[in-house]
Amino acid sequence: MRVFVVGNISVDETYVINEIPEKGASVHGQKINQDLGGKGANQAVILSRCAVSTVLIAATGNDNQGQWCRQKLAQESLTLLPDESLYCRTDTSLILNTADGDNSIITTTTAADALSLADIKQALSTAQSGDVLLQQGNFSLEKTAAIFTHARERGLLTVFNPSPVKQAFSQLWPLIDLLVVNRGEAEYFSATSADPAQAAHHLLAAGVSSVVMTLGAEGVYLATQAQHLQVDTPRCHVVDTTGAGDTFLAVMLAAMLQRNASEPEKLDLQRAAQAAAITIGRSGTFSAFPSATELDTLLKN
Repeated sequence: MRVFVVGNISVDETYVINEIPEKGASVHGQKINQDLGGKGANQAVILSRCAVSTVLIAATGNDNQGQWCRQKLAQESLTLLPDESLYCRTDTSLILNTADGDNSIITTTTAADALSLADIKQALSTAQSGDVLLQQGNFSLEKTAAIFTHARERGLLTVFNPSPVKQAFSQLWPLIDLLVVNRGEAEYFSATSADPAQAAHHLLAAGVSSVVMTLGAEGVYLATQAQHLQVDTPRCHVVDTTGAGDTFLAVMLAAMLQRNASEPEKLDLQRAAQAAAITIGRSGTFSAFPSATELDTLLKN
């Protein structure tokens, strides 16, 4: 079984600031890190480190940053498609971290937009029924819908992490087998209060098969047609929350696939939360991810 991650690759530049600036404000900051990033690349790297056969379908530009990204990804046990860079700039993410571990992220989509639907379908030509297609919110509604529709036609399990959010993504719920969102995203899409049960009920009624909702220090909420449950997350020292959600999703999916299951269970969420805690306790994005050895140990416990 393979996971096809259709998403983005970016160069992450991280700055430390005192607080997230308000509209019109100018603040001092210190650049502390440059790392490989992009939600698609992040999730694909973690999946591959979990010994999941992973294909990352994402674009890099034909600039020095694109070459650097490809060199970094070549060190991971995954397949990157297309084989060549596109004639554009490589995407960049500007990450603003505060002293208390909070962050805001600004991401460009030039390379992601340049990746055509034809390129993506060609990269998916070897996918087989039972494989998994994972997307994030980096593409337009039309492209995202076309990819999920194509995946359904090929018998793939569809997983969606709709970040960055677009309200129009709510039209896609009948195409989604597993939706993974944080509390803010769940509220945004369900137009409900902060109660996870209400938000999950709304999303399930709209057509999603399973919902996983991360709640920060309050744990993780899982909702399917058969069960609703909330799982505690381990206490951890917060250094940098960037990439924690990507770590959680990838490890949860890897644990689920380890059982040959199409829906997550309590143990999958617990293992994913433990992996996310490792990322939260480290600075950076790519450099903060658990190693293959750490993930192998975690998935066996």
